[in-house]
Amino acid sequence: MLALVMLVNRTGAMVLPFLSIYMTQALGFTIQEVGTVLACFGLGAVTGSWLGGWLTDRFGNFWVQTLSLLLSVPLFLVIPQFTSVEAVSIAIYVLSVVTESFRPANSVSVARYARPENITRAFSLNRMAINLGFSIGPALGGFLASISYHWIFYGNALGASIATLTFILFFYKRKGTVRTKQAEPIPASSQAPKSPYRDWLFLLFSLLCCIYAICFFQLLSTMPLFYQKGHFLNEQQIGIILGFSGLIVVIFEMLLVHIAERRLNYASSIFWGTALCAVSFALLPLPTGYWILYASIFMLSISEILAMPFMASVAVKRASKQNQGAYMGLNALAFSTAHVFSPFLGTRIADNYGFNVLWWGTATVLVGVAIGLYFVVRKM
Repeated sequence: MLALVMLVNRTGAMVLPFLSIYMTQALGFTIQEVGTVLACFGLGAVTGSWLGGWLTDRFGNFWVQTLSLLLSVPLFLVIPQFTSVEAVSIAIYVLSVVTESFRPANSVSVARYARPENITRAFSLNRMAINLGFSIGPALGGFLASISYHWIFYGNALGASIATLTFILFFYKRKGTVRTKQAEPIPASSQAPKSPYRDWLFLLFSLLCCIYAICFFQLLSTMPLFYQKGHFLNEQQIGIILGFSGLIVVIFEMLLVHIAERRLNYASSIFWGTALCAVSFALLPLPTGYWILYASIFMLSISEILAMPFMASVAVKRASKQNQGAYMGLNALAFSTAHVFSPFLGTRIADNYGFNVLWWGTATVLVGVAIGLYFVVRKM
């Protein structure tokens, strides 16, 4: 049921994929102003992730998830009333804080309701629901945006409303899986575990992960603008391409991760995932037809499958049992920080130098990141 709630909620996620187009077309913002607003969304995501975890520890995952879903509904409805850069930036920041606080509470909820032997599969199912929802949401959003951009906000509000009702009806006063608490062995040494912020090799790894994510997250900011301005696609066509990305992850993730675990080590899998990301961006400037966009997004989706799960696994393996949370937190912070810098840098490069310079530059950076990650992970 948690996966169903996530599926409904992400199916209604129509605003973010079209936010950059909405601001340029309906509000008349410049590309750089769009980058500023989307950077505020990234700041909100960082704040919301921290706040959601803090509130979950104090009030429980049920109430945090319920309030996150419930409060997002009126926010989606009122955002179309704001038209200035400052007002939209503040509104998007608040919306991001509210919606992203759902994630840590949902992760705790998955761990609570799943049986101990099924936790890994439960998280995989939840991730699959997110990607399946993302494959449906942009396609629906493209159809609604072709009617009126306001409808994508109304559609997102409707999706959040349905998800809220589903969640409350099924999980109100529902108890999680009871686990017997076992005595933990006392560590042989009383020495405090090493902080990830003093682990210079892991800090370098996290920095490279952040740069990879800055490049990858162009998917949510400059790429929709490029589809519209560079290839003159309409909202429905853009929605179908973005939805295709989520569908590829749903279809191939479990298979490719299984193959990579058996035939590749962590360093090789992350290297090829990052290299494919470089190829996907290098394809975009080619003066070919509509099909090249699908080839590029396909490569980008395979890159996500090969790189991101294994980046998280590296963080887990690097840590000890006493500081696993700290290492995972730093790894998550690298990706959250990328949400801030990705739209801010990408839109400014595209506006000042053109999209082709952005794509070639991104591909070049990713080649260097792929090589760096390969040697750093091997050394780790």
